[in-house]
Amino acid sequence: MAAYLIVRAEVPDASHRNAFDRWYAQEHLPEALEKFEAVGASRGWSDVDDSLHYAFYEFPSLEAARAISTSDAINAMIAEFDRLWDGKVLRTREVLEIKQSL
Repeated sequence: MAAYLIVRAEVPDASHRNAFDRWYAQEHLPEALEKFEAVGASRGWSDVDDSLHYAFYEFPSLEAARAISTSDAINAMIAEFDRLWDGKVLRTREVLEIKQSL
């Protein structure tokens, strides 16, 4: 079954949100999709807490999602993210395997 790498980013300072949103939409998400060789990628802002941004990268298997978590591709993406957003955006990553889909 499919698996996802989920990235949760907290952008606490509202003055950074528009720039973060533009950068993620125009640069980061398309680049990550290509470099991760993911099946698909999507992102959005929480409707409950407007400081929370989520990105979802779909992979064909849990093994593929786990592999990207330690790859050179993600390490390069993390370095670029940190260069631009360190101290402004807090983030966590986790992998989720889909167990059921109807």
